[in-house]
Amino acid sequence: MDSRHGKVRMKVEGDRLSTLPDDLIHKILSFIDIKHAIRTSALSSRWRYIWTSMPCLSFSNEHFHSLPEFSEFVTHVLSARNNQTEVHSVKLAFRGKASQPFVKRILNYAFSHNVQQLNITFLHEDYMTKTYLSAFSSQSLKNLTLSRCGCACEDFITTSPSWYLPALTTLNLHHCSFFGEKYPGLFSKCANLKNLTLKNFNTMKFHGFNIIHPRLSSLTLEDGCIDVNVATPQLKNLTVINWSRMHLVDAPDLASLHYKDHYGKLLKFSTELRHLEKVVVCIQCSNEDKEYTRNIVCLLQQLRSVKFLTLNLELVKHLSSSVELISHQPSPFTNLKSLKIYPTDVTKPEVTMSTEVKNYLLGSSQGATFTLVSYESCDGCYISTKPYDKIEGATRSMARI
Repeated sequence: MDSRHGKVRMKVEGDRLSTLPDDLIHKILSFIDIKHAIRTSALSSRWRYIWTSMPCLSFSNEHFHSLPEFSEFVTHVLSARNNQTEVHSVKLAFRGKASQPFVKRILNYAFSHNVQQLNITFLHEDYMTKTYLSAFSSQSLKNLTLSRCGCACEDFITTSPSWYLPALTTLNLHHCSFFGEKYPGLFSKCANLKNLTLKNFNTMKFHGFNIIHPRLSSLTLEDGCIDVNVATPQLKNLTVINWSRMHLVDAPDLASLHYKDHYGKLLKFSTELRHLEKVVVCIQCSNEDKEYTRNIVCLLQQLRSVKFLTLNLELVKHLSSSVELISHQPSPFTNLKSLKIYPTDVTKPEVTMSTEVKNYLLGSSQGATFTLVSYESCDGCYISTKPYDKIEGATRSMARI
């Protein structure tokens, strides 16, 4: 009896799915690999050809016994697909070399069907291998992600910077390397680029490059060790995490900065920052040299227009160790509305803020709120929320956020 009712219930639910419009079914199928999407064709005549008009295609050779088998599968899918339906997005994850025929076949099909989003992931091999991906052009592509998963530090996706992608607005490169004799205007052929993320990015033959782009509004640089200069007049959001060789940044419209450094070479801005809203600075370098602390003070002075400032307690320790650098200076933060300070290493002895450091950070913004995260609660569940004028030494009041 229970079995019969279960079958009836499954049939009713299956019928409900079948009554959904094609667009919604396509949306549901877009979350699974095309191999599994094709299997739904066995459900009923309603589902038999649904997959052939899917605008979002996801390919992966992880569950195929061999690359020739996967290549044959790709050929079957592309030849059986409704050729009148444009391709909105393509995801491709595979092992092996990018020169394999199925890679070019998928890319050519995607570009000929006006693909807008492309995500290529090179899966980890048991041995180190260099992967060369030929440059490509597309009039329709708006979002591109290239990444390599689980690879060794020396193992990069290598490609040419000579892409022609005039519609591209978002570019994510993870563990990629550009090769070529020179890099005149990197990303210059991506005229509409607005969002750029470079993680573990490298350039062959040269030790650095420039990011010069008139429309870029968001930039993330993470885990890099090559020189980079940034000149982006419309940049609003900048994230720099453990990039060892940042030079000058020219971004007069910058509104948000997230900066984390443990190399000891601090960020420098070549223009005044008048529009800063939110800044997070985390300094983890153990350098106790006064010159390094002086550079921290210079960085804070460049951030003087900020309204919401978050610092780590290790940075405060640097300031407290050289109070003579700030004791006779007025606080640069005249627009400050909120200051948060948190620990990044709970294993180290607790550091208290000296009066000189408090005055330097908050002396020009008496109405600013001050939040001090305790070591006992640094997981973010609790924070202290006493006003600045009521905090003495390491006294804390706890409140859940």
